[in-house]
Amino acid sequence: QVQLVESGGGLVQAGGSLRLSCAASGSIFSISAMGWYRQAPGKQRELVAFITSGASTNYLDSVKGRFTISRDNAKNTVYLQMNSLKPEDTAVYYCNAEGYLIVVAGSQRVFGSWGQGTQVTVSS
Repeated sequence: QVQLVESGGGLVQAGGSLRLSCAASGSIFSISAMGWYRQAPGKQRELVAFITSGASTNYLDSVKGRFTISRDNAKNTVYLQMNSLKPEDTAVYYCNAEGYLIVVAGSQRVFGSWGQGTQVTVSS
């Protein structure tokens, strides 16, 4: 199994910044992609940003230019730097990782894991 532990959420005023971190641990062989999703009350979960092992990135249109996703492959950790935060960014942010975990020596299988979520609240 692969566990994801998030940190860095909190309360911030509009225009402020927060940095989210998500560390993956377990019998990891490799991680193909890591990403951040968010879910606001009464809304569906949406993809905010993801990054591949080759550092290709993709962002939700509404966060482009304000959020930056990065990863430290050696630490199996992904970060989300959030600047110029707006009240509409308020949500629970979830980390996601996909890749391969070690089953037995020389054998792997695909995994997909979610973090427990961290609350981000932006006040106006």
